[in-house]
This record gives sequence, structure tokens and C-alpha cells, in this order.
Amino acid sequence: MNSRYYQALIDVIEGFKLWRLAFSLGWFDIKLRYKGSALGPLWITSTSAAMIATMGIIYSSLFKMDLHEYLPFIALSTVLWQHGISTTLSDGCQCFLQANDTIHSIKLPFFLQALRTITRNAIILSFNLVIPAIVFYVFNIHPGWNALLSIPGFALWLVDGLAICLLLGCICARYRDIPQIINSFIQVIFYVTPIIWLPSQLKHHITYLVYNPLYPIIDVVRAPLLGQTLDLRVWAYAIGYSIIIWIAAGYVFIRARGRLAFWI
Repeated sequence: MNSRYYQALIDVIEGFKLWRLAFSLGWFDIKLRYKGSALGPLWITSTSAAMIATMGIIYSSLFKMDLHEYLPFIALSTVLWQHGISTTLSDGCQCFLQANDTIHSIKLPFFLQALRTITRNAIILSFNLVIPAIVFYVFNIHPGWNALLSIPGFALWLVDGLAICLLLGCICARYRDIPQIINSFIQVIFYVTPIIWLPSQLKHHITYLVYNPLYPIIDVVRAPLLGQTLDLRVWAYAIGYSIIIWIAAGYVFIRARGRLAFWI
């Protein structure tokens, strides 16, 4: 067996064994970030709530959309985007760079830092899911048992998030300009992904949405929570894109793992 491949595999296995430590470190990151704050992560929740309410009212008027249909959609979409997709991409870039002191001080699996990042983001996402829950309650929206279909979607998100942390974490540790490029990419892709506009607005061009990798990945979670029936083709594309991400992440991590400590 290739030595680099074997060492990378052992790193991942040992990282999974330390999942309790990863959870503790992720929770400690949140406490440290909001040290001295009375509301803590709820500051992000309150800010997101104000932004969603403003955007919902304004864009529903601009797009001539029924507020009862549009506000729940944009509330859920914005939270999933900001605290799921966007945060994972940006924090993935800093996955190893932010942990440079720990990496240089203690011998721990590099994969532990990916688990730590995803744990932190998952906790913050759970705080902010309160916003669409409140909107759903106000507008009397009940997705029913269909909402359970979002659980596999969230599981796919966790798997993809770990791959993104390994992929972007390694690349950005070597090339420090990449985080700025990724942040610019996030701003651009936000407008071509149905977050503030409905997929149905594309009418007969909606079939082309699956070629945007972020659309199927976000819709496997969003559609069930909105009580919508998800096209199996969307799931197929989401899984396909996830496989590509993991292949790329595995290749980069295997090649870069031995030099990560020197790059950061």
C-alpha cells in the first residue's frame, strides 16, 4: 500500500476516534468567539432575522411574489446558505491555518481540525434554524413527515463539509491568496443560485439548475423542509457532485498531508 495513502487513511480514522475532542474544541471556539457577550451566537440569529424580514418584504414586492410563499422560502434558503454553504466554504479555507498553534504544539490527526470546523458550523447552523421555524409557525406552514427526508440531506452536508475542509484547507495552507478568491466566488455564486429567487421563476429553463453544483446540494435539505417533493434527479446530481468533491479532497489531502505542518 502506498505510504502516503496509508498515512492519510490512518489520519482520518484516528480523527474520527477523537470526535468527542472535536466537538469540545468546536464548542470552545464558539464560546471564545462570543466571550463576554450576553447573547452569544444569538447575535447572529437576531441579525439574520432582521435581514431576512427586510429582504422578504422588499424582494416579494420587486418579484411580485406572494409573501406567504416567498418569506418562508427566503428565510430557510438564507439560513442554509449563510450558516451552511457559505460558512463551510470560508471556514474550510482557514481549517488548518487557524489551528496552526495546536498543530505545531500537539501531535493530533489533521482530520480532527476538519471535524472541529464542521462541528462549530453545525452548532451555529442549529441556532439559526430557529428563524425559519418561527416563520413557518407564523405562516402556519407544516411540511409534515416530508421534513424527515431532509435528514439524509444534512448527513450529505456533513460529509461534503469534511471533504471541503480537507480540500480547501490544504490548498489555502499552501497558497494564501486562495481564500480571497473563494470569498469572491461565494458572492458571485450566491446570485446564480436560487436563494433570493425561486427556481420556478426560471420557468422552462429550470432543468439547467442542476448544472450549478450548489443547487442540488442545498435543495436536498431545503425542499423537504418546505414540504416539497424532491426530484430524484436532484439527489443523483447532489451525490455525484459529492463524489467528485471527495475524490478531489482525498487526492489533495494524501499529497499535502506530509507538508501541512511546514506550510502553516
